[in-house]
Amino acid sequence: MKYRKVANDELNRLSEDDFKQEQKQPIIIVLDNIRSLNNIGSVFRTADAFLIKAIYLCGITAQPPHREIQKTALGATETVEWKYFSSTIEAVNELKSLNHKLIAIEQTENSTMLNDFKCSKDEPLALIFGNEVLGVEQEVINEVDEVVEIPQYGTKHSLNISVSVGVVVWDVFNKMQQ
Repeated sequence: MKYRKVANDELNRLSEDDFKQEQKQPIIIVLDNIRSLNNIGSVFRTADAFLIKAIYLCGITAQPPHREIQKTALGATETVEWKYFSSTIEAVNELKSLNHKLIAIEQTENSTMLNDFKCSKDEPLALIFGNEVLGVEQEVINEVDEVVEIPQYGTKHSLNISVSVGVVVWDVFNKMQQ
């Protein structure tokens, strides 16, 4: 079998206008005090790829437009809805009022491993990802419905935030398709 790389214009991607009209996944990504502008941009790009409803930027997490975010977002800040909150708890309170199931992605006692996590197609979820060093704030963890952990088998204790978002969103997206 031979393979030929497909040109970008052959990928049949949505236009910006079509993307905005497309039915979104019932998922909101919450970024809890993310420091790296490149990580923020990467999360926007992942959210675009999987038709995520919105991103909530909280605390010190930078907001578009910003040159460093744009480097990795590659225009996804123009397609993915986003909202800023001065604290993650404010975002959590809004999400509770919107009846989203709150899921922190963190290593805690009694966490559910990602491969064991169950969700349904129409259940609105808020996936909360924490600071690169400190993780999700304990105050936020105290308010969530469930904590999900990405299984890891090597010597390091964590993945980069943008990698974590990619792994979790891909997994949840697939589970919602079934």
